[in-house]
Amino acid sequence: MQIDRRAILAASLAAAAPAPAFAQAAPIARTQHGRVRGATIDGVHVFKGVRYGADTAPRRFQAPLAPRRWSGVRDALGYGAACPQRGLANETQSEDCLFLNVWTRGLRDNAHRPVMFYIHGGAYSSGSGSDPLYDGVRLAQRGDVVVVTINHRLNAFGYLSLARLGDFPDSGNAGQLDIILALHWVQENIAEFGGDPNCVMVFGQSGGGAKIATMMAQPAAAGLFHRAATMSGQQVTASGPLNAEKRTLAYMEALGLARGDVEQLRTLPVQRLVSAQSARDPILDNSGLYFGPVLDFMHLQRHPFYPDAAPQSLHIPMILGNTRDETRGFTGQDRAPFSYTWEQVAPALATQMRIDTDPAHVVAAYRQRFPDWTPSEVYFAASTAARSWRGQVIEAEERARAGAPAYVYQLDWRSPREGGIFRAPHTLDIPLVFANLEASSFIGERTEAGEAMSARMMEAFIAFARTGDPNCAAIPRWTPHNLPTRETMVFDTNTRMENDPRQWEREFFAAIPYVQPGT
Repeated sequence: MQIDRRAILAASLAAAAPAPAFAQAAPIARTQHGRVRGATIDGVHVFKGVRYGADTAPRRFQAPLAPRRWSGVRDALGYGAACPQRGLANETQSEDCLFLNVWTRGLRDNAHRPVMFYIHGGAYSSGSGSDPLYDGVRLAQRGDVVVVTINHRLNAFGYLSLARLGDFPDSGNAGQLDIILALHWVQENIAEFGGDPNCVMVFGQSGGGAKIATMMAQPAAAGLFHRAATMSGQQVTASGPLNAEKRTLAYMEALGLARGDVEQLRTLPVQRLVSAQSARDPILDNSGLYFGPVLDFMHLQRHPFYPDAAPQSLHIPMILGNTRDETRGFTGQDRAPFSYTWEQVAPALATQMRIDTDPAHVVAAYRQRFPDWTPSEVYFAASTAARSWRGQVIEAEERARAGAPAYVYQLDWRSPREGGIFRAPHTLDIPLVFANLEASSFIGERTEAGEAMSARMMEAFIAFARTGDPNCAAIPRWTPHNLPTRETMVFDTNTRMENDPRQWEREFFAAIPYVQPGT
């Protein structure tokens, strides 16, 4: 049965809200662009849909602008529009999408709370900051922190590379520039919400983590955040400008445009721009064009973690994490892989590993090393290690080599859904860090075991936001990831430190060149 996460979370928040007869006066905050009126939920002031940037439609594919000042008080009671995209039912979509949301326990109280600035996933093509998974009430309550989530431009609107085709120098990284503008908003306004602009932690899952890794190499982002945590999201290399141009030309062909028609992109209807994104990718040779940051030598002058970790961010404390069974959250959703035969594993791996190797050789190596594993177990383990985990391993190695090691974690705690068949899938760490267990389709309810696991991850992330060190009473001593020991915190019912977990898989795939998906 499909779980309606929004309905469940709305009901739980409504139950937690004070009765109308005793409702607090609506909180009003003064930003540099105007005043906003929020609401108070269980002692947390919530401001949704606060504008941090001007409407991007008149400046399609260009750098964002700060909003104009407004008079009076604007309601900040509902989420702002998401960037136009495929899917994402039940949310308003618009090119006017530069909005953010704030959760805080205090206003203008000079409390200098740490700021936890979350960037949503969905690769670079989908998602929004208003998913119930990211509701910040419980995180703000538990840690007395200020939580911020954002919307920004995605897919073609944020990452279509037009710089080599016309006068669009910002186009390939416009979505990144939106995030940077939102971080400037935090610097200018977060003290009004009781936050400390000098203690900003960016954290994000999947595509959100990749966006953070990219910002660590972007000069315009320097000084805007002070800790970083990436959850199942890496960006070792960005898209090269020539491959980005090939994708742009394929996109224009899908729109019925020739190379010289680039100016027409400024005025085409939004829905046409969205529909054409399903065109076949000329580099990955699969359906659906890849969009992502581009090495344009202006907004992104080098790759984030190639040939090494970007020097500009080595002073920033970092958490790097992944879930143990990432791809069970991707391809496992249709249930077919759970009944694979040995004959089916290699062909299925060919499209999932995202590296150039013989899948039959991979299957044979796994069967020799793990003779008791089923075809399903080999498929999920190999696809996770080759596709989702490799980037994190590389980033952790480069940080360690540079003398700025990260705190590395692996989430092994298993989703209770359907008897645990999904184990620790992609996205499972989000509801644990935000304590929104009922909003996750992999958890769906609040249980004693889930609450305990959530408390460990929340406390570690809160401690990291506050001090740059995740150590706290809720977990064993967490030591940084060095070479060759590769210290890793394994979050599980028995949370523990391990040296080099999955060593055999790491060494096996290290012999195969890694190419960042999309590059």
